[in-house]
Amino acid sequence: MNIYTRKQRWKLALLVVAMCIGIASLWYTNYLVKQLSEQEKKNVELWASAVKQLSQVEVEAGDVSFALEVLRSNNTIPMVLTDAKGNINSSRNLDSLKSQDDVWMQQQVAEMKAEQTPIEIVFGKEGEKNYVYYRDSMLIRQLRYYPYFQLAVISLFLLVSYLAFSTSRKAEQNQVWVGMAKETAHQLGTPLSSLMAWVEYLKMHGNKDGHLDEIEKDISRLNTITERFSKIGSAPSLKKENVNEVVQTSINYISSRSSSRVAFKSTNLASHDVYAPMNVPLFEWVLENIFKNAVDAMSGEGAITVSITDQQQFVYIDICDTGKGIPKSKFKTVFKPGYTSKSRGWGLGLSLSKRIVEEYHDGHIFVKSSDASKGTVFRIVLPK
Repeated sequence: MNIYTRKQRWKLALLVVAMCIGIASLWYTNYLVKQLSEQEKKNVELWASAVKQLSQVEVEAGDVSFALEVLRSNNTIPMVLTDAKGNINSSRNLDSLKSQDDVWMQQQVAEMKAEQTPIEIVFGKEGEKNYVYYRDSMLIRQLRYYPYFQLAVISLFLLVSYLAFSTSRKAEQNQVWVGMAKETAHQLGTPLSSLMAWVEYLKMHGNKDGHLDEIEKDISRLNTITERFSKIGSAPSLKKENVNEVVQTSINYISSRSSSRVAFKSTNLASHDVYAPMNVPLFEWVLENIFKNAVDAMSGEGAITVSITDQQQFVYIDICDTGKGIPKSKFKTVFKPGYTSKSRGWGLGLSLSKRIVEEYHDGHIFVKSSDASKGTVFRIVLPK
């Protein structure tokens, strides 16, 4: 399991835990609301009993005082008392001004009926029926929405924290990358200087077998690598370069160091020279990374085709291989640091290529298409 996959699993685990906490919070709050709602229902029933008690002339004075106290104690639950025909007799805990509007009151009765089952009251010996309509108090109504508001605040806090953490981590990673790259360039510089001195010394004593020419090529290559690493973290100077020549140079270099079973082809190249601002050492690094990944994807046997399209404002470079392809779900993942499908390697090649193209050349690189039976096409877009 690679580093990127482990990080993704940790993120998924944290998301699942957060969802469980949110669901538990919603469930517990709804449970409390239900309990409070039941308690309010009992209070309304008690209020209804008090109204019924007051309507009976046989009630003793002490009992009437208790009933009045019950009525006065209800300061939160909106209620309406109606007769059997729906005529409103009294109301409590509703807007005093709006309560004078019969249409508004009838609307309140309808809403209460839809929300709670009305309580029937039978008055006196004649059995006159009245109904108590009520709804949950404002406290309970607000409490129903509290967990959603709570989750929204927590989600916003987590989002801000995640963005801040990601930004800080990315800045730290960039510093590590830059420091590692510059240290690598520094470490390469010392043996390179020594090798160059020895080459000059050997030239003075003859180069009969031509071995020095090959050594000089390798030294030149090491110089190029050192230059690439030294430019990481700095703003490289971009110059108008011939894209055809840069691409062909990279093809020649990789093809001479790859298996003879890998065929490199250049098709649909522009008939004229195409120029775009670029830093040649860094851009060649991008091409080499893609070529090497393509060779690995084909297991050392297949064809790599490069085409260049000249547009008015952009240059398109398409690199097509005949490898095993990339799942569509991984089109963006392959550019993440640490992602690799190989048993060996750090998974930094394509991530570094993306950074060079997009941050240093103001371009774009992406997987244009991929199919297990046809291979993969990477596209690089450079502004002219």
